[in-house]
Amino acid sequence: MPARRVATRETEIKLRIADLPALRRTLRRLGATSLGRVLERNALYDTPGGDLCRRGRLLRLRIETPAGLPGVRSGSRRGVITAKAPVRSPSGSRYKEKLEREREVRIPERWPSVLRALGMQPGFRYEKYRTAYRLPGLHLDLDETPVGDFLEIEGAPRGIDRAARALGFSPRDYIRGTYWDLYAADCRRRGRFPENMLFEAQKSAKRALFA
Repeated sequence: MPARRVATRETEIKLRIADLPALRRTLRRLGATSLGRVLERNALYDTPGGDLCRRGRLLRLRIETPAGLPGVRSGSRRGVITAKAPVRSPSGSRYKEKLEREREVRIPERWPSVLRALGMQPGFRYEKYRTAYRLPGLHLDLDETPVGDFLEIEGAPRGIDRAARALGFSPRDYIRGTYWDLYAADCRRRGRFPENMLFEAQKSAKRALFA
C-alpha cells in the first residue's frame, strides 16, 4: 500500500540564502543530519474555475529524482500528492501555517491523467533541487531554485526562531510567501510575464512528465 500521512498543521518560514557553501558549513557545525538531495518537479492542480486557489487551498503532484552531492546520501525516486488548506493563525503572524495532508504514490507518471479524470487541470509548475536536513524537532529543506536559494525551516515557532538565530538570521528575514510569490516577484523585477519556474535545460523534460 502507498505510504499515507494524516493531516498535520505545518508551521514554517523561508530564508533567502546568499552564500550556499557557508550555510552548508554552518548546518554541519550545528549537527544537522542530511537526508539526501533530490530534483523536485512540482505541478499544482485546480479545477478549471480555480476553486481551490480561491479558497486558499492547494493540490500538488511532486516527483522526486535522486540528485546527490558528494558526501550526501540520496533516496529512491518517488511521487507525492499533497493537499493543503488554510488554518486560523494570529493576526500578523510571522510564520506560514497550513493544514497539510500527504500521500506517497506509486508510478507517479500516471497521476496527471488520474487528476485530469477527476476534473483537475495543471497550473503552475516549478522545479528545485532540495537537500533535506534534520535538527531536533525541526525539518530543514535547502532549496536551489531558478530564482535563488532558500532554506525552509518547519517546526514549532520557538524552534524555528532558535535555528534561524543560530544560522545568523532574525525575524526580519522571514519569508512567508510561496514559491509562486517569489517567482512572480522575480519576474516583475525582470519585466517578464510569469509562466513556470523551471530550469532552462529541463523545460522539454517537464512537458513530457506532466503532459
